[in-house]
Amino acid sequence: MTAPPLAQQTPYGRMYVRKIDGVPEVPSITTIIGRQATDLTGWAGYMAAQAVISDPKLPDSIGNRAKLGHIARTAADAAAQYRDQAAARGDRVHDYAEQVALRALGKPHTMPQSRGVLAENNEEDFADRFDEWWDHYNVRPLAAEVTVWNHEVGYAGTIDLVAEIAGKVCLIDFKTKGTDRQGRIKLPDDKVAMQLVAGLKAEESIVDPVTGQWEPWPYGNADILMAVALGEREVLPLQVAPQTWRENWYMFWALRKVWQYERVVSDHPRTLLPISPPPQR
Repeated sequence: MTAPPLAQQTPYGRMYVRKIDGVPEVPSITTIIGRQATDLTGWAGYMAAQAVISDPKLPDSIGNRAKLGHIARTAADAAAQYRDQAAARGDRVHDYAEQVALRALGKPHTMPQSRGVLAENNEEDFADRFDEWWDHYNVRPLAAEVTVWNHEVGYAGTIDLVAEIAGKVCLIDFKTKGTDRQGRIKLPDDKVAMQLVAGLKAEESIVDPVTGQWEPWPYGNADILMAVALGEREVLPLQVAPQTWRENWYMFWALRKVWQYERVVSDHPRTLLPISPPPQR
């Protein structure tokens, strides 16, 4: 996950400040969405089992309790390691996408260096597929990695790309995805719809993060909310069905309330307090 300059990690999740060196004021969009429970125990167990059976030391460890214990301890971290590696890869691909957009906007960029980092990690295919999508869809960027703020509900976040495609203003979120057993790119989680709707409902966007200058959000009337899955073999652009925008906004608003509840409760060591009997008359 990328780290926007106005975002800070706190005990309550990632939160945003109004300017550099400011104090955290509101939770991030992704922190709020993270309040929706997701059961990953099955996936974590599968990753651990795969780590055991693919460990090259397994044949020599059969019957040796100490060696098997070492393999088990290593396998227990398999899911976390996979998650961290995927997050780091996603950051590298996102950075390349941002640099391509900045170059197209005529702004300072490090696109060649960013592509070089992908090549060093044997991930240049992601850049190739992204370039193909960019050219095929004739993407005309309007803003890249723009931080937005909503005062009424109380949240902030960073939108990967605002672009014009075929005359339509699109809010775009990139998701770096792997390949399934059929060789096709894996689908993004449906929660990305909430993420994009929350971006649409922003009220302000940052102008200068150092001074804390903001302006009214100019793309609250965007035509298309688009999740773009970026893979090594293909790119899959998906739009959020317009008829679900309202429901996704309601769900996001409800999860914001959940975040607030959890914050209040966490600030109190005990929610349920003992109460003594009334005095005897």
